[in-house]
Amino acid sequence: MVKLALVALVVAACGDNAEPCGPDNFCARLSGWHLFDNIADQTPAPGVVPYDVNTALFSDYATKNRFLVLPQGAPATWSDHDALDLPVGTLLVKTFSYLHDRRDPTLGRTLLETRVLVHGDAGWHGAAYVYNDDGHDATLQIAGAILDESWIHDDGSQRTDEYVVPNENQCKNCHAEHDNTLTPLGPKVRHLNKAGQLEAMIADGSLVGAPDPAMWMRAPDAFDPSSGTLDQRARAWLDINCGHCHNPTGAARTSGLFLDVLETDPAVFGVCKPPVATGRGSGGFQFDIVPGKPDESIMVYRISSTEPEIKMPELGRNLVHAEGVALIRDWISAMPGGCTGFTGRHGQPTGHAPRS
Repeated sequence: MVKLALVALVVAACGDNAEPCGPDNFCARLSGWHLFDNIADQTPAPGVVPYDVNTALFSDYATKNRFLVLPQGAPATWSDHDALDLPVGTLLVKTFSYLHDRRDPTLGRTLLETRVLVHGDAGWHGAAYVYNDDGHDATLQIAGAILDESWIHDDGSQRTDEYVVPNENQCKNCHAEHDNTLTPLGPKVRHLNKAGQLEAMIADGSLVGAPDPAMWMRAPDAFDPSSGTLDQRARAWLDINCGHCHNPTGAARTSGLFLDVLETDPAVFGVCKPPVATGRGSGGFQFDIVPGKPDESIMVYRISSTEPEIKMPELGRNLVHAEGVALIRDWISAMPGGCTGFTGRHGQPTGHAPRS
């Protein structure tokens, strides 16, 4: 069942008409973009390239399918740290669904929404399409929606969620990684560096400017112990779930807590760092991270909560990511020492030193 977040919906009149879909003219239906040969099966059309990431942003246990569409003859350009420089005309497409039973993906799924992010002359613009009951098409929902969903979880229990489809304005709340400008988040080298994806793009000419492969960053799979150390995997989870806001140019930069993987100073990524603001969000604790003591760490308190005034991330989840919380708890538990006499970069005890 779909409960519209607002009464009025604004739809772009295209798809069934002659006018093509575009960043300023979003089609009323997903089918108008001609992205899939079979929408229900998510079979991409020619030129629509599936891709994956090493660790996914948690979205209330939804499964995701990701696709990239580059304009003909216009390749992406390499970036060591930020998202690939994607040319005007690029589409990034992500479909969210719930498996009927997470223990057995062959039992089918319920398609929830497909988000389309388009690079136009004036920048990036995004919107979401909510699926019809039969899953054969989806309708543009500028105002967002709430979907009552259920599934069988990993442990065999029945789970439910009021899954939130963001409204058009909320795209920027997460995607404003750099100075309030909407940009892609997932297609970064460190996230894409898996299963030969980057090599394939270079080989077919759709990615240029790559350095020697020995220089490529790679984020581990946060939940695969063989892919990295506990520290590397915990930092990867924080990077993908929190780093788009908690970085020097992100929406949470005033917190002084930088959780993208490029930050290397423990005092700045939270170790013995006092919070900028107190109140319910701090839980009465003194530090974002207390080495060896996850139960005294504000970070664990906030990622374990579902209360709007406390939870982090603020958007994109109603549920607690149990596996992510367990990973961060293990990471903090393994940290030696305590906060007495702790000093960070340049001997500053608060962790507010600028990134070098």
